Amino acid sequence: MPLSFWNFLVQMSENPALSGTVLLTLAVLLVNGWTDAPNAIAGAVVTGALPFRPAVVMAAVCNFLGVLCVTSVNASVAETVYSIASFGGGTKAAFTALCAAMTAIVLWAAAAWLFGIPTSESHALVAGISGAAVALEGSFSCIRWGCWAKVGLGLILSAAAGFWAGKAVYRGLKPVKLSHRTVLLAQVPGAAAAAFLHGAQDGQKFIGVFLLGSALAQGRADEGTFLIPLWLMALCALFMALGTLMGGQKIIDTVGRDMVALGPREGLAADLGSIACLLGATLLGLPVSTTHTRTCALLGVGSVGAARPDWAVAGKIALAWVLTFPGCMAIGYWMARVFLTL
Repeated sequence: MPLSFWNFLVQMSENPALSGTVLLTLAVLLVNGWTDAPNAIAGAVVTGALPFRPAVVMAAVCNFLGVLCVTSVNASVAETVYSIASFGGGTKAAFTALCAAMTAIVLWAAAAWLFGIPTSESHALVAGISGAAVALEGSFSCIRWGCWAKVGLGLILSAAAGFWAGKAVYRGLKPVKLSHRTVLLAQVPGAAAAAFLHGAQDGQKFIGVFLLGSALAQGRADEGTFLIPLWLMALCALFMALGTLMGGQKIIDTVGRDMVALGPREGLAADLGSIACLLGATLLGLPVSTTHTRTCALLGVGSVGAARPDWAVAGKIALAWVLTFPGCMAIGYWMARVFLTL
């Protein structure tokens, strides 16, 4: 039977560590909507298909619907995050480590936003939880490598498939005679679908954290029965949507202006290419990064479009992606050590 909202509130009142984990997870959801969702609307904004503020509102609504609709029928992405590592050492210590992991993600995402670099909170989440679990257990034996393999496969597919799809769709669109206005109008549903799939992917990952916290509060850290209540989907969807409403103009400028100078046709091709990749990954239950997929689709379009990508900017973004796993794992590890000591 799914966890009821009332029972979850009772768990929080009886366990301050769970309350801290919930608040931190909600903060990470806000940050995710703030720093990750702008990738979905970057093309539509920089080409003038949508003004910035209406595009943000549209992305917020579509993020909300993406979390709610897709999680209702396919929750395999949430299950992967839920099972990424085992937490021992008792309930209090496990919660302390989970709080440390959430803190690490907030710090990493805030630093990435400061420099206008689109990074993946999904990978930060996986790495932060794993690092904190290692600090708790004292070894890597707590890591469930099968779940990590899904994350690694998703990373490779999101980057490679995103680049290829962006290039292929642009080449397919190039000879098609479409008016400037038609291409601009087509970008609006394209951006909406990209935002919807961002919610479908990333919302599930944080639902997995909530369910892990609830399991720890009940004295177990195994998978158990994996049932997601509607109220939890709605809560995660709401906070991601609120974070999306905060904007993310810096990241839009980085990927849509500095890295690749987009025209309407290029923006539409990037939208369609990334949508195909995200939809396929979601149906397969692979926890992929929407940031990686969108950014690589933009690079794929730019590689065959009129305006070539600025590979120096792309290199900085790629470096941030490479550093996310060891960086967030290290921050999660040391934050857990500090929290456990306190």
